Amino acid sequence: MDRKISGVLARDATVSYSDLSAEVGLSPAAVHERVRRLRAAGVIRGTTADLDGPAMGKPMLAFVHVNTRGWGKTRSLLSLSAFPEVEEIHSATGDTCLILKVRVASPHALEGLLARVYDVEGVIGTKTYMALSTHLERGVQAGVTAAFDVDDHVRD
Repeated sequence: MDRKISGVLARDATVSYSDLSAEVGLSPAAVHERVRRLRAAGVIRGTTADLDGPAMGKPMLAFVHVNTRGWGKTRSLLSLSAFPEVEEIHSATGDTCLILKVRVASPHALEGLLARVYDVEGVIGTKTYMALSTHLERGVQAGVTAAFDVDDHVRD
């Protein structure tokens, strides 16, 4: 039931408790209590507006792989979160230390952001990948894909 409620809220966090209760088959009071518990448990971390990048004057989406000296989770490196163009910061395995999801207004703005990234202590290099188009962009989903059973897919 919590997964159903979370799924509805992930699609539209503005839905009323009355409409949510009708969709999941519980009373509004029961839905309200479950949502309260989901918030208290940290499952629902907040309610935010999903802003459109181009409409906000930031039509360019890029992923910046940041190479660092030493471990990539230092206070100075995590200060990258102060840049409003940086939407996400991820520690990574492989040939990079951090992956930044950034949204900017123009190539010139991206160049300026990269210059500021290079000014951060510990940054030794970057590789930037521009998104040409986006086919799916969403937050965490409540649904779960069925488990893959290897035995069902063995070829003779």
